[in-house]
Amino acid sequence: MCARRFLAVIFWLTLIFVGACFAIYQFGQQVLIKQATPQGHFQAAAADSSPDYAKPEHWIARPDLAGNPSEWLPQGVAPAVNRPAAIFYIHPTTYLERDRWNAPLTDTGESAYRLRLFVQSQASALTSAGQIWAPRYRQAAFGAFLLKSEDARKALGLAYSDVRDAFDEFLRQNQGKPIILAGHSQGSLHLTRLLVDRKDALKGRLVAAYVAGWPISVSADLPSMGLRACTQPEETGCVLSWQTFAEPANPDLVLDAWKGTRGPTGVSRTRKDMLCVNPITGTEGGRAPSTANAGTLLPTADFSSATLASSTVGARCTNGFLVLDGQAPALGPYVLPGNNYHVYDYALFWGAIRKDAERRLNAWQHR
Repeated sequence: MCARRFLAVIFWLTLIFVGACFAIYQFGQQVLIKQATPQGHFQAAAADSSPDYAKPEHWIARPDLAGNPSEWLPQGVAPAVNRPAAIFYIHPTTYLERDRWNAPLTDTGESAYRLRLFVQSQASALTSAGQIWAPRYRQAAFGAFLLKSEDARKALGLAYSDVRDAFDEFLRQNQGKPIILAGHSQGSLHLTRLLVDRKDALKGRLVAAYVAGWPISVSADLPSMGLRACTQPEETGCVLSWQTFAEPANPDLVLDAWKGTRGPTGVSRTRKDMLCVNPITGTEGGRAPSTANAGTLLPTADFSSATLASSTVGARCTNGFLVLDGQAPALGPYVLPGNNYHVYDYALFWGAIRKDAERRLNAWQHR
């Protein structure tokens, strides 16, 4: 993996959620909108253009695909042998163009390269518990996150409809297996909707849902999912969500965009109700020293791959956010204003997420 290029790609992902707020503050709303809004208006897709998820080519990762990027592992990490879970992973935004509101399924340019990198570096954290199913979907363009317009709403709706259809095929292909769900940024946004719409299909089968890099309200979101926050490291059928900052942390840019919005329950979201589950401890509101962190992804000296470094940094949940304890490792320069480490939500805790999934799966199997 070209780590230097990977870090640059991760930076663009971050802009999907918090970058809009920062750019508005720094450059002015009109400049940002002009530079990022897709050209023209949303165009409804042709009836016969929807992806057919029964076909392998409409997946970026699934067990029968050759060259599956989710099977990548950092140096020194051995592949697992027994992997009974079925894992559905929703990738973040990789399409950064302005020529349309939704990315094409057949894009072969830089977007395709970014897509493989994200599956490779994020979904791989879960592969000791099961095999990854990651759909290609008509993701919403960057501009869809900047506007509260009908075009933006329709673009996000189209992207979600693909995710939902892919998940239904995933269910058909994995009947009876324990299920793990994961996403980041745009992927986590769609995952929050999926957890509401398909909650009946997940009953008794959900090991855990990793909704990283997107805020969740305990009272405005979780009740509609029929799920609870993960309060114990061996709890199953629960949700983990975290957003990472370092001290001195200033999450105002995130909060200003999120506070007061309404969840599917109709309840307004507030900071005091924001869910934070520490991925190191696997507990809501947990705190962990650096010695408990099982591994952070670090680029090798020649930037050709990555290693898993243990005991790099600890973390604690504070007022709804995950705040790093100790000196953060040198992952790259892409820390956003307010010491926002959203860029590295997976990389900082790759090893801990891997162990968390293994532990919860074992608990699910021995219920």
